[in-house]
Amino acid sequence: MTAVHQELHFADAGEAADLAAFLARLIHYDRAAAVRLQAGGGVLAVFGRPPSFEVLAIRTARLEAIVPTDAASATAAGGPAGSRGSGGLDTTVSAGEFADALDRARAERTAEAPGGRGLVVIVPQAVTGPPWAGVLPPRGGWRRVDGLPGADEVRGAVTAAVAEFRARDAALPEERRTRAERDRIGQEIWSRTLGATGLPLRAVHAAQSLGFLRPVRATAASAAATPAGARGGVTTAPGPTADPLVLLAAGGWLRLRTPYGSVAVRTSGFPGLSVTPA
Repeated sequence: MTAVHQELHFADAGEAADLAAFLARLIHYDRAAAVRLQAGGGVLAVFGRPPSFEVLAIRTARLEAIVPTDAASATAAGGPAGSRGSGGLDTTVSAGEFADALDRARAERTAEAPGGRGLVVIVPQAVTGPPWAGVLPPRGGWRRVDGLPGADEVRGAVTAAVAEFRARDAALPEERRTRAERDRIGQEIWSRTLGATGLPLRAVHAAQSLGFLRPVRATAASAAATPAGARGGVTTAPGPTADPLVLLAAGGWLRLRTPYGSVAVRTSGFPGLSVTPA
């Protein structure tokens, strides 16, 4: 039986490179990281969960097409083998294997067609997803939450929290300088909320660590189409003149949307991602 594979035809190689950088950061925190891929409507959404932060991180990129690589699948999709389909995708794969696939595609593109815009990547074989992969944000119903500080103030809050942790860690007497004590200090600091928004500082710290809070560049908006939630729902990214940071709420979730991706945390509902330490 012929294995069924799909090709992702990225609209812009630069967005694929940004996605590869996002995967590298996830792998830095968890070498065995898995990511859930959902695609539809011309956008690929990649969901990951860096374990140190207890948040859901989301990065997206525009697609030109999703193409089955075997003749039987292409015919079933309504066209000849190799035709440019517009079907969907929902699978969980190894973050490392997906990063390798992106790297191979980028290397081949450089060697064969250095002037092209797009990039073709074969989706890796599916893996058994971790529990979090079945608990994604809702597809729609998002509303804007007021009170989010500006980007500089948000970055400043992370810097101040990191400085506080280091100072309190340095002040610990030798007999109390244990992993458990350091974890306790970290949980206390990162569970605080950002102003009156209800967004835990751990979510902002995750956004900073994943590169989502870096200054906006002119083309950032095109790479930042952020998913509205589960099962492939996506929304268009904010334009260059829109607010670079937006806080949204829906169905017991909070989502910090930035021009480079989103970080979501669960605030209520059945057990899953939480704003409080486990």
